[in-house]
Amino acid sequence: MPRIIIVANRLPATITDGPDGPMLVPSGGGLATGLNGVHRAGSSVWIGWSGVATNAGGGADPLAEQWAELNCVPVPLSATEVTGFYERYCNRIVWPLFHSLLHMMPLRPGHWPLYERVNRRFATAVDAHCAPGDSIWVHDYQLMRVPALLRRRRPESRIGFFLHIPFPPVEIFAALPDREAILEGLLGADVVGFHTAAYLRNFAAAVLQILGVAVEVDGLVWRGRRIALGVFPMGVDARHFAERAASDEVSRLVAELRGSGGVRLIVGVDRLDYTKGIPRRLLAFEYLLHRHPELVGRVRLIQLGVPSRSDVPEYRRFRHQIDALVGRINGAFGTAAWTPVHYLVRSMQEDDLVALYRAADIMLVTPERDGMNLVAKEFVASRTDDDGVLVLSEFAGAAAELGEALQVNPYDIHGTADTVHRALMMAADERRDRMLGLRQRVSTFTAERWAADFLESLAGAGSGTGDAELGVSSPAALSTAVRRLRAAPHLTVLLDYDGTLVPFAPEPDLAVPDAGALALLERLARRPATEVHIVSGRSWESLERWLGALPLSLHAEHGLWSRARGGAWERRHVAPLTRRAELRALLDEATARVPGSLVEEKSVGLAWHYRAAEPTFAARQGRDLHARLNEMLSNEPLEVLAGDKVLEIRPHGVDKGTIARRALRALPPGGLVLALGDDPTDEDLFAALPDDSVTVHVGAGASRASLRLAGVSDVRWLLATVAGGGPTRDAGAASGAR
Repeated sequence: MPRIIIVANRLPATITDGPDGPMLVPSGGGLATGLNGVHRAGSSVWIGWSGVATNAGGGADPLAEQWAELNCVPVPLSATEVTGFYERYCNRIVWPLFHSLLHMMPLRPGHWPLYERVNRRFATAVDAHCAPGDSIWVHDYQLMRVPALLRRRRPESRIGFFLHIPFPPVEIFAALPDREAILEGLLGADVVGFHTAAYLRNFAAAVLQILGVAVEVDGLVWRGRRIALGVFPMGVDARHFAERAASDEVSRLVAELRGSGGVRLIVGVDRLDYTKGIPRRLLAFEYLLHRHPELVGRVRLIQLGVPSRSDVPEYRRFRHQIDALVGRINGAFGTAAWTPVHYLVRSMQEDDLVALYRAADIMLVTPERDGMNLVAKEFVASRTDDDGVLVLSEFAGAAAELGEALQVNPYDIHGTADTVHRALMMAADERRDRMLGLRQRVSTFTAERWAADFLESLAGAGSGTGDAELGVSSPAALSTAVRRLRAAPHLTVLLDYDGTLVPFAPEPDLAVPDAGALALLERLARRPATEVHIVSGRSWESLERWLGALPLSLHAEHGLWSRARGGAWERRHVAPLTRRAELRALLDEATARVPGSLVEEKSVGLAWHYRAAEPTFAARQGRDLHARLNEMLSNEPLEVLAGDKVLEIRPHGVDKGTIARRALRALPPGGLVLALGDDPTDEDLFAALPDDSVTVHVGAGASRASLRLAGVSDVRWLLATVAGGGPTRDAGAASGAR
């Protein structure tokens, strides 16, 4: 029976000392609670770290049977790995950066190799316990490389990933040294989920700007696979909180907290984390007492701080800061009969926590940045009396759903204090109306529904159909093609340059071939009975400088210039570019509007490149420019060709098809042609070749080519295999399974 394989940094149980030795007790974290329904159903396996570092060769796990009873698989981590992977990379680099707090990052961010190693360990554990038909659901920032690492091992599996923290704006994410690897890791999934639409938009912008991959409304195409993006706001078990809130024990505790009712209660419940906004919350409360001295002795702030990451220096300094602020406020305003801030530093039993929610007149949830913040939803679910006011940071993910809360900018201390005062003065009818709206939403969009919605999306994604939809060639088709190419008595290779042989570069002059590309071309060109032609839109000067020393033929500006192997450059006779100055002025105008774009002068053409520009704005300007050029040149012997982040103006009759026809005339009987390219200019090449040629389109997009590869690395694999550098059984490496 197909199962759900849950993969998270921690298992849903904690090791504690029992009367007969170590034992397991259920964890109360948000993820464990949110996935409780899925895991409790008995059709899942949960893979994660136990929370205790292990030593190499430490012997059998004494809790193995207990873990097995819980359908849990521990992933062993050494103390060194816990320190480097979790404490230093995850919590000192990824955590502050994803919460848009760049100033909290260390000056020398390191430990990436340990992050990669631990993610590989998790992927290995999943691979060992996964069966055909199982769905894999990977969670959170500690395991962002796991989807891609799993995709290589199990290309047919359905893999989902959910990020429980914010995804930052691209300008902030781009500061991460390992940004490309993180994005590629996430794109190994079939579905990538976020709490809010804003986080999804930030992720889409990062993929576009850093990887150069356009994102549609709800997904993208990456290495031949279609990946869905979705918004899945996580909820809480609202029914459970409502039941506990109505219990006799909680009612007794609420009565103790409220006492005579002469003091209004303002409550904050947080982990002691610098993202939670506790210092500014305390300053806002201090300002409230200064601004409204009539509240002295009549309100109290109960702040629960659950200890977190106490071994991390930043967290120790943060705790000392809170201690100092609490002491200052209590010293300035406290009396023998009244303490303004009641500060608790510990975990709290569930009934005590629910009683705190029930007793609160105002719930302060004011993080500086938070992925969702389930405390806000727990408070709402606990208010079976339909009373109480939620004051919520607009920078919490929950703010996108909880519109009836009083939303604040947590950085605005005076504004937060004024909002708290408004909440204290709010009429009972307004409090009830707001809470009824909040309760309806929280009761509808529960943790159970969150999990069901994500898994339904994952079930519909199906990586097994993505390749077929895009036409990415199967390993069998590639193996057949390789056998034909190797067996041909003569082989002619027509090879595009940018986006095919080498990755795109931000500027044309930066696309210098690397040593691997040069060595590969050298080996292919010296293969017996093989002719290699580079057919590019590049200038002849660039091709000569980069590839002139190799034993192959070069064709520049889509065939305007050609140089046979060992020969001299020759130029075709075509009419000069009409209205050149006018067209250049128009492209210069576009360049002035789009920072990062540039104009490339060619012998009889012009090209406007915008690969280094801000992607969304540049694409919009490119579409407008394309339309203007088409209208302007409708009666001219010129054409405008839209490539990958480039618009090119060239005379009619200059295209790569002329090179294909010339190569065919020189092809001996029985010879075979292999042509590879990635953009519309290469379609002219494919169209000019006979049906028995092996034509290969690289990347996404419509093409008349008979085969499709995912990217540059797959092209190099194919050429190396044809040249004799690899066996045909490795064809699966080029099927997008990387």
